[in-house]
Amino acid sequence: MASISLPKNSLPSLLYTQAPKTSPFSQNVPVLSRSSHSQFHGLRLSHSASVSIPSPSSSLVNIMISAKVNKGQAPPSFTLKDQDGRTVSLSKFQGKPVVVYFYPADETPGCTKQACAFRDSYEKFKKAGAEVVGISGDDPSSHKAFAKKYKLPFTLLSDEGNKVRKDWGVPSDLFGALPGRQTYVLDKKGVVQLIYNNQFQPEKHIDETLKLLQSL
Repeated sequence: MASISLPKNSLPSLLYTQAPKTSPFSQNVPVLSRSSHSQFHGLRLSHSASVSIPSPSSSLVNIMISAKVNKGQAPPSFTLKDQDGRTVSLSKFQGKPVVVYFYPADETPGCTKQACAFRDSYEKFKKAGAEVVGISGDDPSSHKAFAKKYKLPFTLLSDEGNKVRKDWGVPSDLFGALPGRQTYVLDKKGVVQLIYNNQFQPEKHIDETLKLLQSL
């Protein structure tokens, strides 16, 4: 009969060897699909998608982004394509107040509510002499379809690659999986007078911006 020789004192080490510990923060967490009407209003994922939540000792710290644009500052300029493929620069709005709102994506529940709320109050913004500009990472053709479907009377800009979002320091939500929903109000001189962030109450952005505009 064959036998196996083990080195002296090896048996205890075999018996008590433990499996590597895993952090609960590094597991893949399933996320509801778009068709299931997730509570995450701006999240648009496929049925099989999952969000990898990072370890708190690594990239989680990097998600806590400090705003690069603060109240009282002029934000970085940009030049982007609108829903009709035309080039639009921030400098175009110099001399009048402008509301710049960053949102996660076209055709998601919260973003649709927010866009329609801006649409329904658009006359109030015009009365205040202000322009409204929405920015997301969708391409111009997506913006065009979105604007046409909901009869949006304002400009939508395509920030493909999210460069402007990063330049302005718009923070993400849900451990970085969900692009942030943040609104800025710039005065006639192009200086930020309000920064408002609220992912899950998209319509409140309209109330807060109008309140500020009426005080300028």
